[in-house]
Amino acid sequence: MGNLALGLPGFVPATPAGIMTLLERNGVPTEGKHAVVIGRSSIVGTPMSLLLSRSGQPGNCTVTLCHSRTQNLKEHCLRADILVAAVGRPEMVTADMVKEGAVVVDVGITRVEDPTAKRGYRLKGDVAYDEVAGKCSWITPVPGGVGPMTIVSLLRNTLLAAKAKALN
Repeated sequence: MGNLALGLPGFVPATPAGIMTLLERNGVPTEGKHAVVIGRSSIVGTPMSLLLSRSGQPGNCTVTLCHSRTQNLKEHCLRADILVAAVGRPEMVTADMVKEGAVVVDVGITRVEDPTAKRGYRLKGDVAYDEVAGKCSWITPVPGGVGPMTIVSLLRNTLLAAKAKALN
């Protein structure tokens, strides 16, 4: 985390790394955009805010880091060109919190009871996808959005660690 904050080489937490790859590969413009990250965890929210603020593409964002107790959270979210929801509360982000044309990245994944589902539950993200998706220029689903990219990034970190160890 220290290396990340200082812009030094090191391992980037898997979920933020995966999100940056998603933004890059999907051609999402970030330069000069206002990004709002909801969630301040040391493994997702804080590193995500650092990565989005770094120089480069993706990056060069002005970043607001919020959390579940941020006053006027809705107003912060409505200013976001890019909204990353990583707070761990199912469907906390609703359509009235998202500006038209925003990019929305849903990091949340919570099991919610559903007796009609085969397993007795459904996975829900932090974003109320069905009501928010129509307002977005780009949005990640749950499941199937950020999760697979987290796995890929974790495997990449593992490979880089093995290579570094082999060189020593």
